[in-house]
Amino acid sequence: RGYPNELAQVWVNLLDNALRHTPDGGRVSIATSRRGTDVELVVRDTGPGIPAEHLPSIFDRFYKADLSRKAAGGGSGLGLSIVKAIVELHGGTISVSSDDKRTHFEINLPA
Repeated sequence: RGYPNELAQVWVNLLDNALRHTPDGGRVSIATSRRGTDVELVVRDTGPGIPAEHLPSIFDRFYKADLSRKAAGGGSGLGLSIVKAIVELHGGTISVSSDDKRTHFEINLPA
């Protein structure tokens, strides 16, 4: 049903994205909590946010909301699709919300 080391990759990918997109002086925070029979993991940042029109596709393979990264040789667009696959492999769910001042990723996993 999955391997614990894969969950470390989830944290690495989400934190890497948050740190890369948060400007100097911004904040990245993480939190965990128990929600009934689930564990909730949250990564928040105060970066420029993800435009609403990109949110439905953010977990798709090779999708990049930041089109300038395509030309600049940025990432492959696989990170968030890998995160979602790992979370689902462990029986969990992932969601994202964003506006022009913050992005919030929430993962719920069975305890």
